[in-house]
Amino acid sequence: MKEIVAAKKKAHPLVKKLAYASTDGAGNLLFCIISSYILYFYTDVYGLTVGAAGILLLIARIVDSFDAPFWGSVIDHTKSKYGQSRPWFLWLAIPFAIATVLAFSTPNLSGSAKVVYAGITYVIAGTIYSGIATPITSILPNLSNDPDERIHLNSFRMVGGNIGNFAAVTFALPLVALFGGGDDRKGFSLMVAFFGVIAVGLLFFAFFNLEEINTKKAVSIPFKDSLKAVKGNWPWILLVLANLAFWMALTVRTSALLYYFEYNLGSKNLVPLINGISLIQVGGMMAIPFISKRLKKTGTMIVGLGLAVVGQFLLFLSGTSMTFLVISWAIACIGSGIACSMPFAMLSDAVDFGEWKSGIRSSGFLSAMGSSFCIKVGAGLGSYFLSVIMAKTDYVANQVQTSQALAGIQFVFLWLPAILFALSAVPMLRYYRYEKQEGVIRAELLTRREQSEQ
Repeated sequence: MKEIVAAKKKAHPLVKKLAYASTDGAGNLLFCIISSYILYFYTDVYGLTVGAAGILLLIARIVDSFDAPFWGSVIDHTKSKYGQSRPWFLWLAIPFAIATVLAFSTPNLSGSAKVVYAGITYVIAGTIYSGIATPITSILPNLSNDPDERIHLNSFRMVGGNIGNFAAVTFALPLVALFGGGDDRKGFSLMVAFFGVIAVGLLFFAFFNLEEINTKKAVSIPFKDSLKAVKGNWPWILLVLANLAFWMALTVRTSALLYYFEYNLGSKNLVPLINGISLIQVGGMMAIPFISKRLKKTGTMIVGLGLAVVGQFLLFLSGTSMTFLVISWAIACIGSGIACSMPFAMLSDAVDFGEWKSGIRSSGFLSAMGSSFCIKVGAGLGSYFLSVIMAKTDYVANQVQTSQALAGIQFVFLWLPAILFALSAVPMLRYYRYEKQEGVIRAELLTRREQSEQ
């Protein structure tokens, strides 16, 4: 009990908050390059057809999404002097960077060998990313027992992740041009290697500056027991549904952006600027602790999704007006930034709910399925829907597009994300009833832990 009380009262020094921020900063630095540019890389650089690339991405994402329960179980079984989640930042940092570089490499292959190489390297990079993303989320319940402190920590994490995303999507193409000197194959490979070195440094910084609680008496949880933490855990189920739809929407929007600006607006050179503007969503993320005090976590996420939908609609109205487009994009980014942040903070409460209902604290499994599973399956489905619509509307890489192809690109950039953002809000309409129980649940858990120490 003394450990719990101390942990609740102890404020995290700024360096620890920055360390937690660096975990998602590193993960997004590389994963956002994958989610934003891999389809474009496959079609316009590596030479795959859009149909083949879309099917490859869907199959690969579904296959490697099954690593989410694997990583969750691994973390629940991890017992080391460093904790349960923290050591994986050290162990997987370098493999993560190497695997991502390989995914953006272009060996001299042809035919089916080219597709096989792309699929294998994509799955390996995604699998290792899950090994990074899962402990990023699962460590939060073990950094603090204070719900307000968790929200603050998660805000730092999301800001760090957003900065990683900003750096990746803003500077990726300029670095490709700089390193490649006109050779995009060489440029993409060297650009990813550059960001990989930075990601490794950030993950090492996180490892050396974070410390876990609630794990000293942790026991290994058999996989079948982890499933018991899911049974009847409606807060977790609702979060999974909402997060899955959200990542489908975000992946479609970010992946279609480059096509929209290159072919519909004829302004590919503006992509780094537009992606740079997305940094404005940091303001929304930093405001989450204040917004959630008034609207609670559920209301905060619904507001974020609502702003994202409004922003998408305004993008349509903006036409070719760059001023209106920038304002609309900023609104959409603020909304999606807020909505992106909330499930990661709320998963900590779902872990508490699962422990309260089943007696099993399965931080790893619940976090893995609620975060990396949703991200990867959502990204896979989003990329697939994007590629199918573009293929059906006769998109051809590096050619002047037909009016039908341009209409398809417009739909996947403007309207499909709006539809999916709206669908993401539907499960959250039921979540509030469970949020009202959180105070009682935390009190009962503290009592149980106190009794177990006697």
